[in-house]
Amino acid sequence: MISELRFYMRKLRDVTGPILYWNLLGMICISLMEGIGIYMLVPMLSLIGIFEMGTTGLQLSWLSEWLGRLSENSQLVLILSIFVVILSGQAWLQRMQTIRNTRIQQQFIRTLRQETYRAIIMAKWSFFLQKRKSDFNHILTTELARVSQGTNLILQMAASLIFTAIQIGLAFWLSAKLTAIVFVFGLLLFFVLKKFVQRAKQIGDQTSELSQHYYNGITEHFNGIKDIKSNMLEESHIGWFEKICKRIERNVIQFSQLNSGTQLIHRVSSAVIIAAFIYLSLRVLAVPPASLLLIILIFSRLWPRFTSIQSNLEYISSMLPAFQLVRKLQAETNLSREISSSTTDTRASNRNTEKEIHPIQPLELMRSIECINVTYRYEGSSAYSLENVSASIPAKGMTAIVGKSGAGKSTLIDLIMGLVRPESGQILIDGVPLFEEQLLAWRSSIGYVSQDPFLFHTSIRENLRLVDPDASEEQMWQALQFSSSAAFVRKLPHGLDTMIGDRGIRLSGGERQRLVLARAMLRNPSVLILDEATSALDSENEQHIHEALERLKGHVTIIVIAHRLSTIRTADRVIVLEEGRVIQQGGYQQLSTDPVGTFSKLLNMQAGVVGQ
Repeated sequence: MISELRFYMRKLRDVTGPILYWNLLGMICISLMEGIGIYMLVPMLSLIGIFEMGTTGLQLSWLSEWLGRLSENSQLVLILSIFVVILSGQAWLQRMQTIRNTRIQQQFIRTLRQETYRAIIMAKWSFFLQKRKSDFNHILTTELARVSQGTNLILQMAASLIFTAIQIGLAFWLSAKLTAIVFVFGLLLFFVLKKFVQRAKQIGDQTSELSQHYYNGITEHFNGIKDIKSNMLEESHIGWFEKICKRIERNVIQFSQLNSGTQLIHRVSSAVIIAAFIYLSLRVLAVPPASLLLIILIFSRLWPRFTSIQSNLEYISSMLPAFQLVRKLQAETNLSREISSSTTDTRASNRNTEKEIHPIQPLELMRSIECINVTYRYEGSSAYSLENVSASIPAKGMTAIVGKSGAGKSTLIDLIMGLVRPESGQILIDGVPLFEEQLLAWRSSIGYVSQDPFLFHTSIRENLRLVDPDASEEQMWQALQFSSSAAFVRKLPHGLDTMIGDRGIRLSGGERQRLVLARAMLRNPSVLILDEATSALDSENEQHIHEALERLKGHVTIIVIAHRLSTIRTADRVIVLEEGRVIQQGGYQQLSTDPVGTFSKLLNMQAGVVGQ
């Protein structure tokens, strides 16, 4: 835990820089002024004869002589005025301190958020295939919120430690013997309660685990809400939710019991120590009552700080597992970083500009995409998804990739887009191997439409502008017209400004796919990839898309993954996959007329003439 806390503090220092040191200086000034304002009031009043401090008081004879030149009323007014000025200055400094604490806390958390989000976004596609998306959401929200709270507590504890050190110094000045006794008791109590801090760390681990379980569960439930409602699974999910809520409740109560237990021990021990302290002062050390009053005042304000430090240590210990999760995710994503070129690092450091000085220039496919003996298997799998695949996709034409489910069609597309890298073999773009340096330029030339269309909970206009923020309304309508979306968009209550709901839930499946296709075309891609993009369209709209694709042939390279083979009847080239291997490739007419070929069998199966 100590090493993790050290790393946390180094990270905080690296992020905040000089403001952290100014903050510490401010804490010292505030603590000094608070001590001087409260604790010097009694001895200064004794100097003007309000009451006697005794011979063991502070040595301020020079000040007494100077005050003796003033009248009694002037002396009292002067001392009280100094008291007001000191406490007013301390209050002003405290306000500035609070603002600085907030700035430090928010700057630190903002930096952690940005670093974590950037690390996730820049990870390889294969990394996302191994992780639950809800884990990322959980860390970016719940766990970072806990880290933010912990940062605030660390700053509070730093202030308490500085205040405590200064007050102990003042107490030693007043009575070294009594202060030493109380200080020793305080240290003993701290070591006795050390196990409570370790227990707080264990509860913090449980908190992170329960929080992650809770977040993952509710995310999956609401993603599958239609299945839950359709299959009447409400009660089983309510049962799960009630169980996890009870576990979270027990976890919070355990921490409350731990924290309140240490506070109880502190308060009881403080009562015992103060009682013993007063007895020793009056019966053994013969401390004057005025001096005793001042020392009691110091420790009555100081002991709650001990309690606060112990409580903060427990809260910080329970927060450290959240920080460890953030660190672990950053480490994993950095190991899985997809693009590590200097240009990417330069963009990462340029956080104050919205547009890059040197925008990425898309590649334009001129001749072909070639796969040469490509082999790939997913991490942790012993079976190959693709094995020794060699295929060619000519530029400016339409190529269809077909095969049964699990044949490797989507994996081949992922390789072509550079989302995953082949275990062996090469992907050539116009005869040039696709290396890391060309990935961004290559992807910026691709328009991709997935089988599961994704839309944001905003207007149609904003969804389209995701790919081109400067797109004109005319360009948007052209893209909508191409994808057979213009007619239904015009019928919506607010046209382009219609809100479409979470993931476009207010639209039908076919309408969502057409909007995603329009968005892809708005990008003006050199290569258009459709992953079952017409599967939810009716025959009429499928025909419109088919006609639009025909118009694009000769201008854009079109790659289509299709289960409905009727959508690819005009394809220039068909690649047939089976169990990760290319078993046929050629023209549509050529393959469809081969009576023993797999492609013709697939056509016959869809036509309802299996066995011919």
